Amino acid sequence: MIRLAQLAAARRIGISLEEIVAEFRVSHRTAQRMTDALEATFGNVSADIGEDRKRRWRLIDPGLDRLQLRQETAVEALEIAAQNADAEGRLRHARALADLKDGLLARTAKRARIEADAEAVLTAMGQVTRPGPRVSLDPTILDAIIEALRGPFRLRVRYNRDQAHRILEPHGVLLGHRTYLAARDPTKADEVRNFRIDLIHSAQTLNETFSLKDSFTIADYAAQAFGVWQDPEQFGEVIWRFAPEAADRAAGFRFHPRQVMEPQQDGSLLVRFHAAGWQEMTWHLYQWGDKVEVIAPEPLRRMVEHHRRSDFSAMP
Repeated sequence: MIRLAQLAAARRIGISLEEIVAEFRVSHRTAQRMTDALEATFGNVSADIGEDRKRRWRLIDPGLDRLQLRQETAVEALEIAAQNADAEGRLRHARALADLKDGLLARTAKRARIEADAEAVLTAMGQVTRPGPRVSLDPTILDAIIEALRGPFRLRVRYNRDQAHRILEPHGVLLGHRTYLAARDPTKADEVRNFRIDLIHSAQTLNETFSLKDSFTIADYAAQAFGVWQDPEQFGEVIWRFAPEAADRAAGFRFHPRQVMEPQQDGSLLVRFHAAGWQEMTWHLYQWGDKVEVIAPEPLRRMVEHHRRSDFSAMP
């Protein structure tokens, strides 16, 4: 009930029955009973029908600070997020998350206990990182990019080995083994391209706005690649067949946000998706040894054909 009240207060237009069903994973009838209980418990509930003809429940001036229960999980989540932001060089986000955590603790009378309980969990949680070198990013470059994304504003950068500066129109950031700025260079083409942030040597946010590319979303753009590398010439259907002994393990992977998995009668598993980035695909496929076969595309099949080892003692 407290969680439902928090949602009804936090969302500007309130919460609908459909959203309650999705949030709490309950039936439509149970969601109706929950809204009945919400109205019976709180005297400041409004239930209005919006433009989409859906009824939404909202708490007006809820004063939910008196209903906050245990804050350990929130403190843990904010601390972990701050650590990740700091490790990635996003210092302004790390500071903001730390400030949120301190503000949350300042509003509770049981700060010492909450900090102790959260610290116990955080101490017991280790961070698993991939082996190999890690690309370091300049926090001042990231700050400039973030400011430009907020506008959106154009960005003056010196990139890679260029002596002259170029003007970019940033559309988003792709996080991966390398971090890329997805941006348009208006002097070259209308398409959005990737720029390695570790190769940006200077960046200045300009007081010049621009229009984002029509219907562009960073989610759709990222989905065009298996990893972070974008190559329109490689984009197409990808089909992998995992052997029966690897099918259950592969079924637990999210190879691509728009993948389709098709269990076969012989116990094998077909995985289909559309993406580019064959080299990043091979880096992953090598780990499966001879337990995976590339059906399509043909160039990718040839890249891994002679590297399907049978002596790997474990699968990913």
